[in-house]
Amino acid sequence: MPVLARPRVQSPMKRLGACLCLALFALSAHAGPDLVGDVSTAFKLIGPNHKIVVEAYDDPLVDGVTCFVSRARTGGLSGAFGLAEDKAEASIACRQVGPITFKKPLPHEDEVFSERMSILFKRLRVVRMVDAKRNTLVYLTYSDRLVDGSPQNSLTAVPVDRAQAIPLK
Repeated sequence: MPVLARPRVQSPMKRLGACLCLALFALSAHAGPDLVGDVSTAFKLIGPNHKIVVEAYDDPLVDGVTCFVSRARTGGLSGAFGLAEDKAEASIACRQVGPITFKKPLPHEDEVFSERMSILFKRLRVVRMVDAKRNTLVYLTYSDRLVDGSPQNSLTAVPVDRAQAIPLK
């Protein structure tokens, strides 16, 4: 008499693990900026060169607005291993890249993006502010440190058509 094969049943834990892996992969695919390009500013014999990188950040609450940030990235061995502290200088230009729609009402001021610039204490930040009087989205980039921040910053603005009011919280 032939032996019938039992159907393969996956345990609930394996299913949960597979779902978590897929979710993490989907998040990692959309997390963070898109690299637009980079240029080398100093040759390093060992490790990557010092560079200026240009990255694109889509505003998570405002469809149709993308911010382009250029900033220094330290190379060499310390840069290769993530131990270098990048310079505090950055520049930003935000543009309307499609129809502007708001996913939900915006706070008057909100951090849109934050990324580590050194192993411990330094961060690059992009903050969105709403200028309701002029119906404009204002974006500011700067870096801060736990102890001593930098006053170096860059600012850009995206006007929104007067026929479309910016929803505020």
